[in-house]
Amino acid sequence: MSKIFLDTNILVYALDQADPTKQKVARSLLQSLVADNGDESDVGVLSTQVLQEFYVVCTKKLKVDPLLAKGIIRSLTGFETIVITPQLILDAIDCSILHQLPFWDSLIVATAAAAHCEKILTEDLSDGQVIWGVKIENPFA
Repeated sequence: MSKIFLDTNILVYALDQADPTKQKVARSLLQSLVADNGDESDVGVLSTQVLQEFYVVCTKKLKVDPLLAKGIIRSLTGFETIVITPQLILDAIDCSILHQLPFWDSLIVATAAAAHCEKILTEDLSDGQVIWGVKIENPFA
């Protein structure tokens, strides 16, 4: 079983009807990575940062009703969720400095590494790159 970290854009595309191709890919990924799917397949990992960003993007950009967005977040409890700690913030600062990445992307990397994830699914970092032992994969590439 491998742990796969999901960046915010995966969750947003699952809801966004503007790009049906990305929506289909994102929904398929979410379904395949739910931890309680009953077998030993890959499992998805989220963070409190991802859930917060998802809520803001959904309610501001996609104009989703706040209570609906809250319900969607509640439905994501099948995923392991990592709480952002002061130590993760410090690690993200180091990652940002060492790898010349924006802080928020570095926080994703630091959290995925701390959670022992094999890879991060995102379109925000370079596909195929390995940072702190975590492989970056763009599922939309």
